[in-house]
Amino acid sequence: MSTLDVRLLAVFNEIYKTRSVTRAADGLGLGQPAVSIALAKLREHFADPLFVRTSLGMEPTPLADELLNPVREALDSLDRVTGFRSDFDPVSSTRCFHICMTDISQLVLLPRLLVRLRGVAPGIQIEIAPLSAGTSRLLEAGEADLALGFMPQLEAGFYQQALFRQDYVCMVSADHPRIGQTLTLAQFEAEDHAVVSSSGTGHLIIEREIARQGISRRIALQIPNYIGAAFVIEHTDLLVTIPRRLGEVYQGRGAFRVLPVPFPLPDYAVKQHWHERYHHDPGNRWLRSTISELLSDSGSIPVATTQ
Repeated sequence: MSTLDVRLLAVFNEIYKTRSVTRAADGLGLGQPAVSIALAKLREHFADPLFVRTSLGMEPTPLADELLNPVREALDSLDRVTGFRSDFDPVSSTRCFHICMTDISQLVLLPRLLVRLRGVAPGIQIEIAPLSAGTSRLLEAGEADLALGFMPQLEAGFYQQALFRQDYVCMVSADHPRIGQTLTLAQFEAEDHAVVSSSGTGHLIIEREIARQGISRRIALQIPNYIGAAFVIEHTDLLVTIPRRLGEVYQGRGAFRVLPVPFPLPDYAVKQHWHERYHHDPGNRWLRSTISELLSDSGSIPVATTQ
C-alpha cells in the first residue's frame, strides 16, 4: 500500500467520523482542497459517492457503511506494524540461544553464563556448537546467534565485539620429573609436547612464532581440544602451551603446574561475532551484553564494530 493509499483511507475514516470535509481536514492537518481531492479519488475508485450532503452533514452511503470496518481494520493493522517494537523480557522468555564457542569458552564462560541465566532468565535455553569452518554459514542462516573465540576469518562482514585479551602459559604435571617451579627455553625445547589444534583458540599464533623465532619443539601428541589435553598432561610428562584464562581455570582443579612461556608470544583478542540479521534483535543484544559483562577485561561493555 502506497502512502497515497493510506492517506485516502485516513480521509475516508475522518469524514465518516466528522460528517464534514472541513472538520476532516482539520483533524488530519490537511487543507480542505486536499481532502476534497482525496474524496474524489475514493469516489472514482469505488464508483460510489460514499458521502452525500444532507442537512445533517456528509452522510455515508450504504457502501461507505460497509467499508467502514475494513478501512478501520486496515488502519489499525498499519498502526500496529509501524509502531511495532520487538521486546525481550529475559525473566519470562523461553527462547533457545545457539552459541558457537571453543572448548575454552565452554570451560571459562559457560558455567558463569548459566549461573547468571538461572538467576535472571530461568526459562532460557542454551545450545552449544563447536567453532568450525561452517560457523559463518550458521550465523548467516540464523542457525547460530553468536560465535565466541579468536576467528580472523569472521571479522569481515560480521559485527564483532572484543571481550578480552588472551595470552599464553605452559602447563605440566605437578609431578613432572624434570620441570619444577620455573621453565627455561632449554627445557621447553628438550621436553615432548602436546599440541591442541582447537579452532578459534589462536593456536596458529604459537606455531608461527615458534617457527619465526627458530625454537625447536618435538610434538608427541596432537589433540583436538583442551579438555582432553588436561587429563593427558596431568598423568604424563608432556608439556602443553595453553591460553592463560584456561590455565587459571585448571589451576587448583588437578595436579597441574602453570608456568610462564619462556619466550615472547603476542596476545590476541577474543571476540564475540554475530551477523547483521541479529544486530538489532533485542534478545541477541541482551545476550551479547550479558556475555560482555561476564568476560570483558574492564567489566565495561565494549563497543561493537563491523568490517
